[in-house]
Amino acid sequence: MSEASAPSQDINALAKGGRTNMLGFMMRLVARLPFLFIAGRFYGPDIVGRYAIAVLVIEFAALVATLGLKRGLAQALATTGRPHNHVVFDALVVALIGSGIAAGALILFPQAMFPNSPVTGLERFVALAVFATAASDVVLAALAYRHNVKASVTARAVIEPWTISIAAFGFSYVSTRDGLLYAYALAMLAALVASLVPFLREYGVPHGWRPNPAKIWQLARRNAPLAGADTIEWTTRNVDRFILGLMFSPGVVGIYYMAQQVASVPQKLKTSFDPILGPVITKSLANGDMAAIAKQVRQVGFWIIGAQAALAVMFSIPASGVMGLIGPQFVVGAGALCILLVAEVLASTGAVCETALVYIARMRNLVVSIAVLALQIVLSFVFILIAQAEDLHVGYQAAAPALALAISLTIGSGIKAFMLRRLTGAPVIGVRPSFFAAIAIASLVGAAFTALPHEYEWAELSIGMPAILITFLYVIIKFGFGEGDRALFRKMPATGATLPVEEKL
Repeated sequence: MSEASAPSQDINALAKGGRTNMLGFMMRLVARLPFLFIAGRFYGPDIVGRYAIAVLVIEFAALVATLGLKRGLAQALATTGRPHNHVVFDALVVALIGSGIAAGALILFPQAMFPNSPVTGLERFVALAVFATAASDVVLAALAYRHNVKASVTARAVIEPWTISIAAFGFSYVSTRDGLLYAYALAMLAALVASLVPFLREYGVPHGWRPNPAKIWQLARRNAPLAGADTIEWTTRNVDRFILGLMFSPGVVGIYYMAQQVASVPQKLKTSFDPILGPVITKSLANGDMAAIAKQVRQVGFWIIGAQAALAVMFSIPASGVMGLIGPQFVVGAGALCILLVAEVLASTGAVCETALVYIARMRNLVVSIAVLALQIVLSFVFILIAQAEDLHVGYQAAAPALALAISLTIGSGIKAFMLRRLTGAPVIGVRPSFFAAIAIASLVGAAFTALPHEYEWAELSIGMPAILITFLYVIIKFGFGEGDRALFRKMPATGATLPVEEKL
């Protein structure tokens, strides 16, 4: 491959992954909505709040157990001379050891998962889901290194959400107290199986591999800064739920959790690009091409912020109706939903920049992330206490952590974009005037539907939301897309979108 063609081939690879991930995102959205409806209507805010805190702790434990290998594995594979399946199995050993420690601690001390409710049955063993989540993350990262994004889409956008939706409905007739937890554990197991099948097909059995404690420890130690960055990023997006659990009843946590789940749909766009963007960036970094890294971040950043803004406008204008679909008790979370949606848009640039910073300036990125997290925590408590002192409605009090999240993420996003620009010597922000025009015009369309008489309220969601999305996409694609952006919709030759499997060996 010539140097001249390398940048375009990298964009083609990103575009191919982007198309697959956009499809996966839409499938995830379609599959996720039934779960929110079932959880809200069949279980109610209190049970949803109990489930939300338990899953929060389990996902945190699984994240720590992977020790940053979700992103660090790409660099390990790009720089090794060993067979790739040996390196991946080393990574699996690291993740399984970490999972064993984390799951064992949670089983022994289940109140970490259920701080506001008694543990009376087998719910403590839902902690075993840590194994499935961590192992699935590692094997999907290995598949993404070879640009097999389809496996991730199948496991995380089809198998996992549909399993939890169907299982939540079925288990509601078994136990309305623990049915959501059973459904979650079953969904994680199903996602693991769906991840392992394509992994073994792609990498095969590691003949001649033996666990090497020295190499495994070296891999874990090298990924410590990445693990820290992943943990901080995840904590930034979830500490608000934990703070609410400390300050409010499980019902309030459940309402906020549902708003967070709807708002996290746009955030999945960014995380779904990580598996394809990470390997492309590590390849450019190995070649010393900092300008290419800036171009890749700028390109993907524009795709992501455009899509996130479209979804933010689409969900926030009819926010009360969206939350009302989940259940009438959840309408009070509409304010939190709007703030969380805006926060995702404001944070997207920094999140994409971090995908490069974790390889170029790991420790500096980690320091900035810790500072942003500390600011968020302080602001969350300050805003909650102010809202309580002013005796505001509980809906406003519960939205306080969302406001703290939006402010802190905006500050962190600006700092990280500035850092990456300094390191690469090229612009990393690709926002264009058409972006703001699309928001304004789509908002006018949405406002027209919300102004309809009450008897036409049904049209606000069934017609208004698609109209908002179509308007936004038309404006930004028609007036803002350049040649590189249109690669997202163009079918590329397979050779232009895939790295040679054994390129680094």
